Amino acid sequence: MNMTKISKYISCILRHKPELIGITLEKNGAWADVGQLIKGVSKRYPINREILEEIVAQDEKQRYSFNADKTKIRANQGHTVDVQIPFRELPPPEILYHGTSTKNIGSIFQTGINKGKRLYVHLSQDVPTALKVGSRHGNPVVFCVSALAMYNDGYVFYLSDNGVWLTDFVPTKYISLLPG
Repeated sequence: MNMTKISKYISCILRHKPELIGITLEKNGAWADVGQLIKGVSKRYPINREILEEIVAQDEKQRYSFNADKTKIRANQGHTVDVQIPFRELPPPEILYHGTSTKNIGSIFQTGINKGKRLYVHLSQDVPTALKVGSRHGNPVVFCVSALAMYNDGYVFYLSDNGVWLTDFVPTKYISLLPG
């Protein structure tokens, strides 16, 4: 059984396409019923509660969270569907990082870092994580974001349960290319 494929399928459902298996995410919190998720996913992949709990526990990016009694599950961030997750609003560190492909350098310096189809721009706390994210999109490049300066200028930052920093938009004046 390929746990990575199952995890990616679950991520797709919980972030972007719950209708693939005929479920609905709760608007407030983005929660899905665990039983319905297992039933829907099992039409494509053999899965049960034990396998789902293993996927959640083993996921290196900690993409998922259960509610307290494990009857509901959600993706921690990365949604393109309209949901509200109560993220913690916090002052960010001085510098955060954004990994992307070299093909995006020009547009980022022109228009800033946009959230695209997602609900937020995703920022990493360290360069290796940003490089890993960027490599998923092609030849990776990392931008440094002057996050604390943004925050001091009135921009809001959130921290997701799995340590990803989120904001609505990063203007060009707060962006520089990581040397290297």
